[in-house]
Amino acid sequence: MSSEEGLQSTWSYDYTKYHPMDEIYKWMEDVERGNPGLVSSAVYGQTYEGRNITLLKLGLKNSEGREKKVIWVDCGIHAREWIAPAFCQWFVKEIVNSYKTNEKLEQMLQNLDIYVTPVINVDGYIFTWTNDSTRLWRKSRSLPPQGSDCYGVDLNRNFNANWGTVGVSFDSCANTYCGKSPGSEPEAKAVMDFVGGMAKQILCFLTIHSAGQLILLPYGHPEISAPNYNQLVSVGKAAAAEMKKVHGMNYTVGTSPQILYPNSGSSRDWARLIGIPFSYTFELRDKGEFSHLLPEEQIQPACEEAYAGALSIIAHVHDKTFTNGTLPNAAVTTVMGFNTVSGVAMTIWCTLMTVLLTAGISV
Repeated sequence: MSSEEGLQSTWSYDYTKYHPMDEIYKWMEDVERGNPGLVSSAVYGQTYEGRNITLLKLGLKNSEGREKKVIWVDCGIHAREWIAPAFCQWFVKEIVNSYKTNEKLEQMLQNLDIYVTPVINVDGYIFTWTNDSTRLWRKSRSLPPQGSDCYGVDLNRNFNANWGTVGVSFDSCANTYCGKSPGSEPEAKAVMDFVGGMAKQILCFLTIHSAGQLILLPYGHPEISAPNYNQLVSVGKAAAAEMKKVHGMNYTVGTSPQILYPNSGSSRDWARLIGIPFSYTFELRDKGEFSHLLPEEQIQPACEEAYAGALSIIAHVHDKTFTNGTLPNAAVTTVMGFNTVSGVAMTIWCTLMTVLLTAGISV
């Protein structure tokens, strides 16, 4: 397929429908072929069942040869949240279609590379397309542990961030089963290896979920707070204000314990712990009427408002870095009242809590 054919194919793609994985893979190929100066792709891991975990990289060359910073966006870590992959596709489409006529966006793409993974949990996403009985599957599709017949791990409880401490289950049949150990699942490990290898370049980590209309910031553990908590809140609230302008929908900003529930092992928390200064979970529409079965007629408005929120955060971190100086990148966290540095905090805290849990001590 030529560049022109790839471009035509992405123009004719229906962004207001949910698409099965084979169509998403094909769309990714077409976007890359149609936009050779902007889009490239990379496979950075394989799922448990051996499928590629693929990202699209969006960025322009800058004439000064400056080192570029990175924005991370991922979708589809929970299989049933179909609006999330739909958003990642919408996000790419909007950038591809508007950067040539949007001077600000063009400038940001000369300074930033935006890495977009439309579906991390490929096996689980494919499984949700099997029939109505599998549609609400959440986890990965790894084999059951010995003595169980329940498949899969909640990938957003499997990251090395206070793993196994709060808001998880060690029952493999539970939806919040956190796995055997941090990063035990190939999908979570792929993200940790790839993102961890360029953490110093990454300004912002956005992971897209549904539902609830929330913008969640670190940390999921109620006893730990981010050093730039106030800044995370203010940038999140500015994003929520931009989202409300689009269709009048309210998005609530806060940590997970404040506005949802405590949890541990999330990719959002892990990203902040390794020093990425801005890390957010977007919980897209709605607030309970349809939940994970959001109708296709809501894809466009949901994606339009989410795009406005994501762009607000990306523009903020871009301007702060390339106009106003530097961002905080050391994840100094408050752990039970003590200040510790990111890597030390993560290692000590995860090790301590794992020992306590293994010993049967209630915390």
